[in-house]
Amino acid sequence: MTAVREPDLDVAVARPRRGGRHRAVMSPGTMRATAGRLGWGLADQAVSSITNFTVGILVARSLGAVEFGAFSLAWVTYAVVMNLSRGLATDPLLVRFSGVPVARWRAAVAQSSSTALLVGLATGATSLLVGLVIGGVVGSGFVALGLVLPTLLLQDSWRYAFFAAGQGRNAFLNDAVWAAALVPAMLLATRNGSVFTFVLAWGAAGAVAAGYGVMQTKLLPRVHGIRSWLTQHRDLGPRYMVENISISSAEQLRLYALGAIAGLASVGAVRGAQLLLAPFFAVLMGISLVSVPEAARVLERSPRRLPLFCLLLGGSEAIAVSLWGLALLFLLPAKVGQELLGSVWQSASALIVPTTLAVMGGGLMDGPSAGLRALGAARRSMRAKLIGATAYVSCGLAGAAVGGAVGSVWGVAAATYFAVAVLWWQLLTAMGERTGPTKNAQLDMETIPS
Repeated sequence: MTAVREPDLDVAVARPRRGGRHRAVMSPGTMRATAGRLGWGLADQAVSSITNFTVGILVARSLGAVEFGAFSLAWVTYAVVMNLSRGLATDPLLVRFSGVPVARWRAAVAQSSSTALLVGLATGATSLLVGLVIGGVVGSGFVALGLVLPTLLLQDSWRYAFFAAGQGRNAFLNDAVWAAALVPAMLLATRNGSVFTFVLAWGAAGAVAAGYGVMQTKLLPRVHGIRSWLTQHRDLGPRYMVENISISSAEQLRLYALGAIAGLASVGAVRGAQLLLAPFFAVLMGISLVSVPEAARVLERSPRRLPLFCLLLGGSEAIAVSLWGLALLFLLPAKVGQELLGSVWQSASALIVPTTLAVMGGGLMDGPSAGLRALGAARRSMRAKLIGATAYVSCGLAGAAVGGAVGSVWGVAAATYFAVAVLWWQLLTAMGERTGPTKNAQLDMETIPS
């Protein structure tokens, strides 16, 4: 987004249009372009989620509930680190460099990818040390994660760079390369069948895709651009980082605590239920890849339509998830579930209803989240996510203490809908702050004598 932003304000200011009018929100050409970008976002995330689903199923069947729980702890730790990287590197890129001229985009991508790589090096070293200290099956997963984090975060930065430029096809191709590299990597990993080899094989395939991203962009990360990037976007980056890791860290803390309270098998059950919802995790993530650039475009064309866009975005996601959850409950044969998850199926199937409700809430969150990002309302967005993360951990832990894995997921579902309400409150408040000064200025102009 190329909106001008006052340093002490928490909202972006749209550029004025000639004649004081906004263009139509959705002309036929605009709708086709939007549908095309959304289509590539869904296709890209479909590839990513199918590969993640396949890896999860393979590990669950190969290792059993306890070791799958250990693998899941490394997986959610990667999600935390990835969100940290996105907050500092790619979220500012999406907000401020979506649809800009190619030269500006290339300069920004060189800096943002360098930032992502640095985050990977720092967190990878930390994960490696933590894994060596912990030892055992859990520690081996963290050691392997530490080895692959730098290239995993670089690959993720390429994906977001492509979507900022409206080049979803390139993001799709990059993830397709990762999927292709996973085939031989997973075949090799199954020969040993340990948490360490599965994490390492998954990350090594991601490194192949990261290298392909260098070929696609013809850009190399440069260390000297990192400080400039962090300085230029210090009003957004740190807040988005806190916002991103608050939610993913809440999930991580919830699973760690669940493992301590109810055992690693409960962690495996929660992860197994999430795998059953994987197709719509793919839909949600695919839409989220393009939702912020699209919200920025709606804001540019007609700011007053932004809340409607956010409502339609979140509502359509929630409806789609509910339909998939109903299909799991009434159409999925138990034998198929057992074939997919093995010994994890019985405990995971009991979590389908609360997991579906929680994922529906996640879909409803996407709308106001995208609106706040498009507005550049980083303070309000961060505040809402911190409140939501606190509720997530509190309700998840309380539920775990009362009812184990089932209680924890029900607690998380309740916290998610509370977070939806908080996000909408912050979005509508930010919209009021944004339009209020404009209206006052128009009134002041009308009172000046001609």
